[in-house]
Amino acid sequence: MAILPRAVGRLALVLPLALLAPQAMHAQEPAAPAPSHLTPQGETPWIYEGSDVPRDEEWTFGKLPNGLRYAVRKNGVPPDQVSIRVRIDAGSLHEEESERGYAHLLEHLLFRESKYVGRAQAIPTWQRLGATFGSDTNAETSPTHTVYKLDLPNINAGKLTESMKILSGMVREPVLNDANIDAEVPIVLAEKRERGGPQQRSGEETRATLFAGQRLATRVPIGTDETLQAATGASVETFYKRWYRPENTVIVAVGDIDPMQLAAEVERWFGDWKGVGPATPAPDFGDPVAPAGADPANPVGEVTAIVEPSLQRSFSYAIMRPWRPVQDTIIYNEGLLRDSLAQALINRRLEARARAGGSYLYAQVQQEDVSRSTDATFVAFAPLTADWKAALSDVRGVIADALANPPTQEEIDREVAEFESIFASSVEQRRVMAGARLADDIVNAVDIRETVAAPETVLNVFNSMKDKVTPAQLLDHTRKLFDGAVIRAAYVTPQTGEANAADIRSALSAKVVAADDARIAAQDISFADLPRVGAPGAIAQQGPIGVLDIERVDFANGVKTILWANDAEPGRVAVKVRFGGGWRSIGEGEAAYATLGQMALIGSGVGELGQEELDRISTGRRMGFDFDIGDGAFTFFAQTRRQDLEDQLYLFAAKLAMPGWDPNPVLRAKAAARLAYESYSSSPVGVVNRDLEFLLRDSDPRFRTPDQAMLEQVTADGFRKVWEPLLKQGPVEVLVFGDFDRAEAIEALGRTFGALEPRAPLPASVATRGFDFPDAGETVVENHRGDANQAAAVIAWPTGAGVAGLRESRQLEILTQVFNNRLMDAMRERAGASYAPVVSTQWPTDVESGGRISAFAQLRPQDVPAFFQAADTIARDLATTPPGEDELQRVTEPLLQYINRASTGNLFWLFQLEGATQDPRRIELLRSLLIDFTQTTPENMLGLAQKYFDGTPGWRLAIIPEGQPLATRASSAAPAEAGR
Repeated sequence: MAILPRAVGRLALVLPLALLAPQAMHAQEPAAPAPSHLTPQGETPWIYEGSDVPRDEEWTFGKLPNGLRYAVRKNGVPPDQVSIRVRIDAGSLHEEESERGYAHLLEHLLFRESKYVGRAQAIPTWQRLGATFGSDTNAETSPTHTVYKLDLPNINAGKLTESMKILSGMVREPVLNDANIDAEVPIVLAEKRERGGPQQRSGEETRATLFAGQRLATRVPIGTDETLQAATGASVETFYKRWYRPENTVIVAVGDIDPMQLAAEVERWFGDWKGVGPATPAPDFGDPVAPAGADPANPVGEVTAIVEPSLQRSFSYAIMRPWRPVQDTIIYNEGLLRDSLAQALINRRLEARARAGGSYLYAQVQQEDVSRSTDATFVAFAPLTADWKAALSDVRGVIADALANPPTQEEIDREVAEFESIFASSVEQRRVMAGARLADDIVNAVDIRETVAAPETVLNVFNSMKDKVTPAQLLDHTRKLFDGAVIRAAYVTPQTGEANAADIRSALSAKVVAADDARIAAQDISFADLPRVGAPGAIAQQGPIGVLDIERVDFANGVKTILWANDAEPGRVAVKVRFGGGWRSIGEGEAAYATLGQMALIGSGVGELGQEELDRISTGRRMGFDFDIGDGAFTFFAQTRRQDLEDQLYLFAAKLAMPGWDPNPVLRAKAAARLAYESYSSSPVGVVNRDLEFLLRDSDPRFRTPDQAMLEQVTADGFRKVWEPLLKQGPVEVLVFGDFDRAEAIEALGRTFGALEPRAPLPASVATRGFDFPDAGETVVENHRGDANQAAAVIAWPTGAGVAGLRESRQLEILTQVFNNRLMDAMRERAGASYAPVVSTQWPTDVESGGRISAFAQLRPQDVPAFFQAADTIARDLATTPPGEDELQRVTEPLLQYINRASTGNLFWLFQLEGATQDPRRIELLRSLLIDFTQTTPENMLGLAQKYFDGTPGWRLAIIPEGQPLATRASSAAPAEAGR
């Protein structure tokens, strides 16, 4: 049963978009016979066996004579989509030593070639059906399962049949020969290489320590170079036949189609599947066992100190217990809820101490059942300095107090209110829960051997026990969470000699003093007691914008708002506030304050409310406070609900009118930035994250990631000096989209944003400030301190920006996706040089410069020239020869389906219309959106390619290991050219 259900919302299709005609399918299969293996009425479905959790009646379950189980459900979120999951009960824990990595390799091979799909044709096949590779078509391999995922848009009977047929061929009859193994292993090794580095090494060593003696210690899904390179068609087929069997398979299908049709297709394509040979029982995953002679009162077992010079300090320890299957009953779930409340209480205390300037940056407690291998309580924290013992003592002190003394009733009431708000919100949004998430919930429930429950059931269970939760009860649950067979720990540090195993064992075994000051004092805070923003503002003008029922309301103080009240997403309201000048307003010497602003501006408070008070005043409410810096505006964003909307608007407006300047969040953000800076150089991706935006903005100092010297100059007073004027200047636009009362919202806007003092305009120097693109010349070379076999490369071309070119930017998205498909084929399929190269386009619309097309790949250092060569070849080819109709359809069909799905949500329209009060052309350009993204011609693509690629060399960046020269020619394994 899902204790914390997750909800994803959508809208019914509200704007009549001119859908393109669906593409012709393959020859139609005859209709499937009606399903005959559904769970009979009155019998318990397989997922609820042994449980008294009320059945979610919207699910229909079945079990085939061959042992395959399935679940189907009607769901129209988003409209016209079906989500299919095929779960195989075999992951990396099911591998023998010589098979390490085989479960994940099989995941790849099923997409390479199978009964109904030719070699390397899976991606094009799904694209022609409208599915986007990587999001709509994907898979995952974990220690305990392998799951194949398909989200099919624009579904109809023929497409469902074709897709289920293809899936059956993949799962039942993949082509596992040496040729396919030889082609796919380099791609898997590229994926492994790209995941590697200090973070991966420290993670694997931590894993080996925490799960010592269990399969989980060494069975990483990606495998090893040795076992992967030794794989053959025969050896992989042996693993496949052992585990890919109907009795190990669960199929989930949820979508906007008759569930009986879904069930019929499952039975049709999988009903006659038979396993090869006798079934093999799952291996014993092992239990965590304390070392011989360990003190039962403090059973500290394996510990390790891991030195990685480029990583931040982090400490984790686990109190471990054997995992055992449970009867997923209501009583069991009530116990889980009490466990969750106990953890939330401790985590709130740990966070309060960190905010107040503690010895650690963050700390968290979390109970987790890990891969059916252990039931463990994990404690993780990041020391601020080399004095990790002090941080460990502080964290253990907070926990010790929770183990010694019961929580106060006020603390319990606060956490209960938070939980109840989450569960009630899930009930409100039940009918807009996305089908893909519902399918994933079944898969996850099967994986942990539990049931699924409707949101109403979760809320009812919680409501039936919440008033019975006592301080003594939570004290008992807290003590059980920290009682276990063995304690294990790992400390990651950049400094050699800072710690050793003996030090860690001693520190964990030392007596700890309970932190009796860890409790958070009760405070009674109400929005009614807060000062007003100002006198309610008058409306200067209001009226429809001409699209749907969306309305614009302008206030006399200059604040402009766009509102769309609709009930298609029950209980959900999106609020976005755009103000000021964004990056244009940041001064050349203010990069550090910009970075820290993204981390600490909200935490620094509103009026007299600090971060703790902001948390408390929003207890039991659905409120948020995200802050971001865009090219042309700063933004606040939140997802809230009707009953909380006015208070949400108040917090946003009050941050502009009466900001708080608590120094502690700034100091904490400064410490976090200092700790993070050195880790950037640990991998090529880290260097990209640190420097790419700065370099692509022609080394604009505003975009420099602050280094230690820059951070040293930062002060809380300097933070206020930079940000206080930025909050006061420039236009304000507020967008409110969702389930709210229109009249109430307009009144609330008048009392909050309409009550602001008139704002100073943006200085002329800011309003006209642009963003430059670097000149293409010699390749920019940077170094990283990670693994010697890792590199990354970027190539980019300048494009345009601004609303005037918005239609062209949409067509450019099509060209970019064509480029992306070709680069994927060149670098992944043909060479195995890169696992997932990505080509993307950026076209800023709130400024008039800064657009670009960029391609990025992680690869081996010797393959960097091959990447540049392939990208150059593709750019030249696109500028000389138009793409074919089939190649364009592989891009436009997924784009069409993506827009059709995205346009069923409020956020789609909010994002399309933000900025429209400053530039109304955005509204008119909505009318051509679908056509611009989904209809084009080869000639139009040729024209765009010639405009941006022809005769224009790309700007290049290579990130290679320290001490290695940049290769100047492609390796022999790289493709000589990249064609279509």
